[in-house]
Amino acid sequence: MKKIITASLLAIITFTGFSQTLKNTSYKNQSGEKVLRLECTLPIGLTETWKLFTTDEKLQKWIAPLAHIELKSGGYILTNYDKSKSLSDSSSIKLPIISFIDYELLVLKVILNDNFVKSVRENDANLQEVIQFIKVDNKHTIIVSSMIGWGTGADWDKTYNFFEKGNEWTYKELLKNHK
Repeated sequence: MKKIITASLLAIITFTGFSQTLKNTSYKNQSGEKVLRLECTLPIGLTETWKLFTTDEKLQKWIAPLAHIELKSGGYILTNYDKSKSLSDSSSIKLPIISFIDYELLVLKVILNDNFVKSVRENDANLQEVIQFIKVDNKHTIIVSSMIGWGTGADWDKTYNFFEKGNEWTYKELLKNHK
């Protein structure tokens, strides 16, 4: 399956060139569940791309001005968008790391905070972001972010729409600040 995905992505790149655009390739899987999927190609190698997601210094350049990562299964990424706060502030966002494979995969548990309705927060046990890192060549890496584990109903639709806009903004920041 990985070879098919990689071959498909390489074919797209071959025909379209190395564009630094963000593509929303969201879909419903074979179970009818939503997959919020965003793809982009960074004009840097796999090692540097991996560092953008796994070092404090690089995370602070694109994801949030305050960021810290404990890279291990059971670790976490901690962020805060407000420079006047600290990472220990209640407004910080903590994303537990479910698992990772060096230079290939990073799986984050998404925990919804008080900005979301209680019924959605109480049922977010399966909400995750799966980030794939695909080496194209020594100077290009494809990032595929897939959020899975969505519930159904109007409140979940609002939550999905929030993350669709938020993730698009975040990955556009990655494209602008990838160095």
